[in-house]
Amino acid sequence: MNASGLNQTQLQVMLAHQRRAFEGEPFPSLATRRDRLDRIGKLLKDHQESLCAVVSKDFGHRSHHETTLLEIAPLMGSLRHTRSHLRRWMRPDRRARSIEFLQLSNWVQYQPLGVVGIMVPWNYPLLLALGPLIEVLAAGNRAMIKPSELLPETSALLAKLIGEYFNPEEVTLVEGGVEVGTAFSRLCFDHLLFTGSTSVGRKVMEAAAANLTPVTLELGGKSPAIVAPDYPLAAAARDITFGKLMNAGQTCIAPDYVLVERSKVDTIVEALSKEARGFYPTSAALEHYSCVVGERAHARLLQGLRECRDRGVKIVTVDIDIPKSGRSIPPTLLIDPPADCLLMEEEIFGPILPIIPYDTLDDAVAFVRSRPRPLALYIFTRDRSAQRKILENTISGNVTINGTLLHIAQNDLPFGGVGPSGIGAYHGHEGFVRFSHARGIAKVRIFNPARLAMPPYGRIATLLARFMSRT
Repeated sequence: MNASGLNQTQLQVMLAHQRRAFEGEPFPSLATRRDRLDRIGKLLKDHQESLCAVVSKDFGHRSHHETTLLEIAPLMGSLRHTRSHLRRWMRPDRRARSIEFLQLSNWVQYQPLGVVGIMVPWNYPLLLALGPLIEVLAAGNRAMIKPSELLPETSALLAKLIGEYFNPEEVTLVEGGVEVGTAFSRLCFDHLLFTGSTSVGRKVMEAAAANLTPVTLELGGKSPAIVAPDYPLAAAARDITFGKLMNAGQTCIAPDYVLVERSKVDTIVEALSKEARGFYPTSAALEHYSCVVGERAHARLLQGLRECRDRGVKIVTVDIDIPKSGRSIPPTLLIDPPADCLLMEEEIFGPILPIIPYDTLDDAVAFVRSRPRPLALYIFTRDRSAQRKILENTISGNVTINGTLLHIAQNDLPFGGVGPSGIGAYHGHEGFVRFSHARGIAKVRIFNPARLAMPPYGRIATLLARFMSRT
C-alpha cells in the first residue's frame, strides 16, 4: 500500500485494519507463513534489476554488484534458511520439570505478537526492510514498514511492489518524511524495530515507551579493528579495506578505526592504500565506487576532514578515479587523529578510516574499553591467547575474527548491539523468537501436586514445604 504524508489518525486506522486481520488469524499455519516468505522471494527475483537501478539513482550512484551482493543475495539466503527451519521453530519447545512436579508437562509455544513496526534506514534500504520482514512474517505477524525519506524513489518502488505481492492487512509500507516517521514511532505496535543512529534511536524508544511497546534497536557506534602483532598486515589490510569501502563506508558495522602497533603504522597505511587502488582501478572505479547519500552527510564528512587538517593530522588520500562532482569522497586515511575530533567521537559512516597506534595489545584493548560499546568488533590474530584476551576483555555486538562484515551474513547467528549500539538481537532463529511471545505452558496430566499444599495445612504440607526448601 502506497501511503504518503499520513497523519497519526490515518496511521492508527491502518494499524487497526492489520490488528483486526491478525485477530481473525492469530496463529497462521506453516503453509500460510511459507507462502508469505515465498512472495518476498518472488518480489526480489522478478524485480532485481529495477531495484538495483532505483537504489543507484537515489544514492547518486551505487554499483549494482553491491546492491546484489550486500542486499539481495543475503535476503535470498535468509529466505532459504528460514523456510527450511520454520517447521521446527514452530513446534512446541519441551521444557524440564522438577521432581516435585513430575505430574506436569511443560512446554513453550512461540506465539505471534500481532503487528510489528519496522523503521528502515537509508544505507541498506532493501536488506533492512525485507530482512526483518522475513522473520516478522515467519513468526506469524503482520507488518507496517516505514522506509527512509532520503531514498524517495526506492521507497516508492518498494511500496508499489509490496502492494502488488501483499494485501495491506498483511504488509503495508508507509512513505513520508520526518513527521510521518515520528507519528509511526508513536503507534501502539506489538513490537517496534528501529535501525539507525543512536540519537534517533533514543527518540524512538521514548515514543514507544508511552505505549509500553517493546523495542529492538539496531544502532551503530565506532566499530574497531584490532590488528594483533602476529597478524600479516597485507592480509589484514585487504579485509579491512573491503569492510570499509563497501557502500562507501555507509555500513553500520563497517570498521570505524584501526588499532595497529605503533611501529607498523606506515606499513599498514601503504597496504590499505594499495588495496583501495586495487579494488577500484581506473577502469572500474566510476562504475563500482558508491556515492555518499545526502548533502548533509557529505557536508559532515568534509567538515570532519577540515577539522583534522586544521589540527595538523596527517591525512592520506588514495588517488582513485571517482567522479569529481557530486557526493563522492575518495578513500581517506587519518593518522592518529585526536580523540576529541568529530571523526573520532561520532560514527564516521563514510570512506574515511582513522589509524590509531598502540604500544601493547593491552593498550589497544583499553582504548576500546574506554569508548562506548560498538556494534561490531574485528580481531586480526592467529594467536589463541591474544584472541581470548580481546574477547574476554571487551564488550561489543558481534565479532568477526580475521575478516570483516562476515558475521552479519551468517543466518544462524544472532545480530544485535549492546548498550549504545543497540537493544536486542534478531536474524534467523533469534529473529523468530524476537518477534514471538514465548508462552510458557504447564499441563497437569493425572494428579495436581498443588493439592498436597492446599489448606488446611497439615503434616503433608509441612513435609512438602521442607522438601521443596531443601538446598
